[in-house]
Amino acid sequence: MRKLLSLTLLALAGSTAFAGGYRVSIQGQKQLAMGHTGVAVVNSAEVAFFNPAGMAYLDKKFNLSVGGNGLFANTKFQNSQYNWEASTNNVGTPFSIYATYKLNDWFTAGLAVYTPYGSSVEWDKDWQGAHLVNSIELAAIFVQPSISVRVGEHFSVGGGFIYASGSVNFNRNLSTNPLLSDNGQPADVTLDAKGISAYGYNVGFMFNPTDKLRLGMNYRSEMIMEARDGDATFNDVPVFAQGTFNNTTFNADLPLPAELTVGLSYKFTDKFLVAFDYNRTKWSAYDALVVDFANSVPTSTNLRNYKDASTYRVGMQYVANSKFTFRAGWYFDESPVQDGYFAPETPRNDSMGYTGGLTYQLNSKLGIDFSFLYLHFDEIDNSYDYYQENGNTLPFGGTYKSSVFSPGIGITYGF
Repeated sequence: MRKLLSLTLLALAGSTAFAGGYRVSIQGQKQLAMGHTGVAVVNSAEVAFFNPAGMAYLDKKFNLSVGGNGLFANTKFQNSQYNWEASTNNVGTPFSIYATYKLNDWFTAGLAVYTPYGSSVEWDKDWQGAHLVNSIELAAIFVQPSISVRVGEHFSVGGGFIYASGSVNFNRNLSTNPLLSDNGQPADVTLDAKGISAYGYNVGFMFNPTDKLRLGMNYRSEMIMEARDGDATFNDVPVFAQGTFNNTTFNADLPLPAELTVGLSYKFTDKFLVAFDYNRTKWSAYDALVVDFANSVPTSTNLRNYKDASTYRVGMQYVANSKFTFRAGWYFDESPVQDGYFAPETPRNDSMGYTGGLTYQLNSKLGIDFSFLYLHFDEIDNSYDYYQENGNTLPFGGTYKSSVFSPGIGITYGF
């Protein structure tokens, strides 16, 4: 069984703009405004992320896109049977930087720096699900150099390698037993790891059979972020348990799943373009949560058993005049979480995203991009049925309600 960090990373509870379990789908202002489509769209350096093969079709020699978002997430939990209530309100700040440079008519190089996995969540302290999670904070930055090669007038290929670097801090109570406490304060553990890294690659192609139609495909490999010799700090442990739960180090791995995106765009007129993307993410790589400690501390194991999931995206763009371009989009994102595995670390259920935005072109080189995302998650009544303590299985569940709003701003520059 693959070992996974009990950091359940960037719990969707705190940053519900994730695609799937813990993936943040905010990688560019123009493309976010179009429902986060882009595998067959060429309108800025953002294509370096969505499909590097498309860099070859950018009109300008040099292109730069820089942007950032505020991400405001709200999740509420309720169990009417036991009259339990808890909530989390969190803020994230994903950003992206993309640049491309055309060396000649057939060869273009690009660089993408972005944050597809990263956020924080903090539930009410010592709430009823504290034995699963109190808080999580994850920071991860990806650096992706790529190239694009144009083969004739209608076809291009592209790709490159991906380097990821990050850190994580995770806290949960050690037990549901009130006796495992010190002066009334429940014992808890904080896991802190820095310098976590991973390598992967992405490849894609773009095909333009006509002046109006583009087809695209992009594949990203699975990556394993390895945490080695992270710090495990135990707090409020009673005297009788200090021989077992003492400060130590831990090792764990976190999979960032492979994903395949295919799509098309069609230009109905010189002003109006429509795009569609289909994404399939191999979330089945996330089968369990395991943390191995260096000393006598028991190994922490929790099943997750994610399933592969799909996302369907639609976007449109309308060029009103030389100054204003308007965009809108929608997507449906399937949850990878199966019934009975619904943990508050990532209370992830099916969602619909509604997006929009515009570009104001200051001059022929510089434009300002605006975007927004409203993400609505279906209300769900579900549970996590695999938490074990002293040989007993203790299910935890209730009703979760989640939503996210994310405004963004960026600039596009080219010459």
